[in-house]
Amino acid sequence: MSFLTRRTAEVALPFDPCSPEGLAARWVQWVAAAGLDESPIDDKTGEKAAANQPTDVWFLAGAFGGQVQRRCVVPGGRDLFLPVFNLWWRAGKDQQPLADRAYGSVAVDGVPMEPEVISTPVPFTVAGARFNDITLRSKPVLVQTWGLWKLVPVPAPGQHEVHIVAGDGYGFTLDVRYELLISMPGSRPWS
Repeated sequence: MSFLTRRTAEVALPFDPCSPEGLAARWVQWVAAAGLDESPIDDKTGEKAAANQPTDVWFLAGAFGGQVQRRCVVPGGRDLFLPVFNLWWRAGKDQQPLADRAYGSVAVDGVPMEPEVISTPVPFTVAGARFNDITLRSKPVLVQTWGLWKLVPVPAPGQHEVHIVAGDGYGFTLDVRYELLISMPGSRPWS
């Protein structure tokens, strides 16, 4: 593990960690745990998808725009949680970014699934790796997030495709496609 990446214990949250707000905040903390050149958002192939994953859910990353196709193995028995379109900002320092025209869709194996609007009106602490995508520093920072998110119930073992298409309505677009191999619960196909 690079000294610019850290395996962080999730910092206590002001909401239930399994609630929609809790999952969104934990996703932000997950991204922040990755430092320079380790970002799951910048990952072009899916090779960084397993880093720092919690044990109760599997996070998928979005993208900073454009088209991305990733492949990864996901341990069986876990829900998937992913941003379709999301924003984050430092509480009290930055204004909430404009998201009045944001849109997005997600499909799993070609079946559309409606994303849910999730926001964290109460700021939460993010203590990430140096040069992380969220705070850029390792010093703890209060953050808030807003977005279109999706919790996908535990997929059956086997191959699956998750396809995300989104934009801000002002010219920013993204198209992220995941090819997932879901292992049997309890198995370790990567070892």
